[in-house]
Amino acid sequence: MPQQFPFSAVVGSDDMALALVLTTISPEVGGVLVRGEKGTAKSTIVRALAAVLPPIEVIAGDRFSTDPRESSPLSPDGPFGADASTETRPVRLVELPVGATEDRVLGSLHLERALSEGRTEYEPGLLARAHRGILYVDEVNLLHDHLVDLLLDAAAMGRSTVERDGVSVEHAARFVLVGTMNPEEGELRPQLLDRFGLTVEVSAPREPALRVEVVRRRMAYDNDPDAFAAEYAEPEKLLTERILAAQSLVGKVRLSDEALLKIAEVCAAFEVDGMRADIVTARAAMAHAAWNDRAEVTRADIRAAARLALPHRRRRNPFDAPGLDEDLLDQILGDDEPEPPEPTDPPPSDDPGDQPLEDDDGPDPSSSDTRETPDDASYESGPQDHDSYDAPQEEKSSAGLPQGSDQSTTVGAGDPYRTRLFTVRGTGGGAAGKRSRAITEWGRRVGAHRPVDGTGSIDLTETLRAAAAHQHERGRRGGPMRFRGDDLRVATREGHEANLILFCVDASGSMAARKRMEQVKTAILSLLLDAYQRRDKVGLVTFRGDRADLVLPPTHSVEIAAARLGELPAGGRTPLAEGLLESARVLEVERVRDPRRRPLLVLVTDGRATAGADAVRRSRLAADHLARRDIAALVVDCESGSFRMGLAGELARHLHAEHVAVTEVSATALTGAVHERVA
Repeated sequence: MPQQFPFSAVVGSDDMALALVLTTISPEVGGVLVRGEKGTAKSTIVRALAAVLPPIEVIAGDRFSTDPRESSPLSPDGPFGADASTETRPVRLVELPVGATEDRVLGSLHLERALSEGRTEYEPGLLARAHRGILYVDEVNLLHDHLVDLLLDAAAMGRSTVERDGVSVEHAARFVLVGTMNPEEGELRPQLLDRFGLTVEVSAPREPALRVEVVRRRMAYDNDPDAFAAEYAEPEKLLTERILAAQSLVGKVRLSDEALLKIAEVCAAFEVDGMRADIVTARAAMAHAAWNDRAEVTRADIRAAARLALPHRRRRNPFDAPGLDEDLLDQILGDDEPEPPEPTDPPPSDDPGDQPLEDDDGPDPSSSDTRETPDDASYESGPQDHDSYDAPQEEKSSAGLPQGSDQSTTVGAGDPYRTRLFTVRGTGGGAAGKRSRAITEWGRRVGAHRPVDGTGSIDLTETLRAAAAHQHERGRRGGPMRFRGDDLRVATREGHEANLILFCVDASGSMAARKRMEQVKTAILSLLLDAYQRRDKVGLVTFRGDRADLVLPPTHSVEIAAARLGELPAGGRTPLAEGLLESARVLEVERVRDPRRRPLLVLVTDGRATAGADAVRRSRLAADHLARRDIAALVVDCESGSFRMGLAGELARHLHAEHVAVTEVSATALTGAVHERVA
């Protein structure tokens, strides 16, 4: 088996390396959440961490890694005598797959012994294996919420309790929880985010020299892993010794009343909720002091701890990007008392003795202006008959455009608000979420069935019942029951699924009225916030001028959604057919990616089609194309004014969709219409 990439050889991840080291020095800190784009060595450095941790001593033969020094060990394999033999082994890195079941995480009844011997015996799960080690969850934001709850509860309590399938077991489960995630694939709920002790934002280095060094080291490792690991053997050894020394010192570090008061001032200034931030910051500061061989917490320790413990806890709006104002942090900490000389503090990712640990602020995100090419306004010119449209005077004025202008305008959204729950009728089978009723891998048991793909929790009662009827013909004359593969039954569970809501929004000149577009954007953002809390996906297709664009691919990320929607311009002709066809393409791609997720297409338009020759006929053909694919749809009619042509209603009939007529597209009206939709 090839050598693991060395921890000290990772380049450009100083903050992440420091956070991981601090939480291994003091596991009470509460674990680390690493947020970053793909290709930033998140998984590499986490897997390398276990190799530099000091080995641990355990009771030989104990499946729960009991510490021999514990006076009252919480292990189902106990009790252990005073003369129990011990052994030393490396710290385990246990990886939790995103698709793991609750049985795999908590453990369950040992099925083989229960069926063949009639014995009730507990088979440990991943939490038991991770005790006194590292539990690593890649893409933790994609993990089912109930599994995240189990992990965080165990991490906070230090033990796991199992009450299921006739088993009642409690065992120790103290581990360092490390989660990595790509924010573009969705966020964690705030209450779950707060349960991680530290959080780090990582990105690829922007300096060419650093990027060259990353490539050079990776290629050297791929060419000869053993030789590359040998090159870093001494730095790895020194790093292990330093962690061991810090673990021995952290319990002796003094946290003065002045330092504790300063931590409280920092947490209060950043308006964090609850007291967990104060506790985590204090523990991380003590670990940082021990890491730097200091016997007392200094202002530098508090600053380092606050940078890692507070960004994900500060009070912010749902669509604000995470982060910490370090200028404010420095202002609160002040410099009214002299700091002791800063000792050499090398980053764990480099030679431990050559350079100090530096703060990695990372590049400031830059914003780019959205430049739109002039487009013909649909209320200035267009096809004859009812394809043309002359916008009401008040709409032209409210759009901020003079009459006759062919320019586009960008209107912002209002503050998002709480929306009511809407569900799709019937029972689906999509990804677990918190919206529509569905058959899922967890939830309320409603029956049993034969396993189709080898997954699901075993229904022992129904398995025994299925086998009982065949015992005579199988030759049983006393003794254990005789089972066959087709006797197996798994529980049918009913929970809730997540859905995909794809908005197809008319952004042409007929929709360019400032009030109208602002209300549409506000409603979409509000539904996105609700979807983020319920694990839904939301996407956005817009059409204007002569084309349709997927401006927001289906996503869970509220930050990216807010940025894309805020830059959405309006103006020009109305290519309705292109908007419908682009929506069909997006839904087809999503159907291939996740065939179980049920979609709802929400078309926001006044029904006019003014772009290209024969625009109306092409839009109806596109609507018929969507209807043949049996895509659930809702048409929100944005037509206003005294003279109405009813084009949106006619379009809804072609789509086989529900038609919701509204006098104006207010946020309340749009959201209410979507909430009442029945697929």
